[in-house]
Amino acid sequence: MRDDLEKIVNFINKHHVLSLATSCNSELSVCNLFYAFDENEVSFVVASSEETTHIEHILQNPNIAGSIVLETKTIGKIQGLQFRGRFSFLEEKMLKKLYFKTFPYALAMNPKLWQIKIDYLKMTDNNLVFGKKIILHSPFVQT
Repeated sequence: MRDDLEKIVNFINKHHVLSLATSCNSELSVCNLFYAFDENEVSFVVASSEETTHIEHILQNPNIAGSIVLETKTIGKIQGLQFRGRFSFLEEKMLKKLYFKTFPYALAMNPKLWQIKIDYLKMTDNNLVFGKKIILHSPFVQT
């Protein structure tokens, strides 16, 4: 499982934008967010205003789903990640530092930071084998 998690983390670290899906009652929302990723916490750190639809949803229903994808028309190079987790206000100082190290210009905007704690990962990687799926559930064991 460590090798599978390492493959997923390597993919995540090559990108910086995720798509996030939220829901509240019967309303759905999707958005794109810049992220920093902490592999020890298996968490994304994102910035977003409380005035957005997705944050309004999250304040009522913190369960989210999302994806990161490599855009390519070459079938053999297709890679993508789907994830699920819980979205919450970020309080951990080390994760705040990680976000501003990744996006130093964001510090001037003084954004509200949030944490997406991942509990499910599914990666498709045609570089390994056509249609290869790696599926991991929390707790993620790193040894």
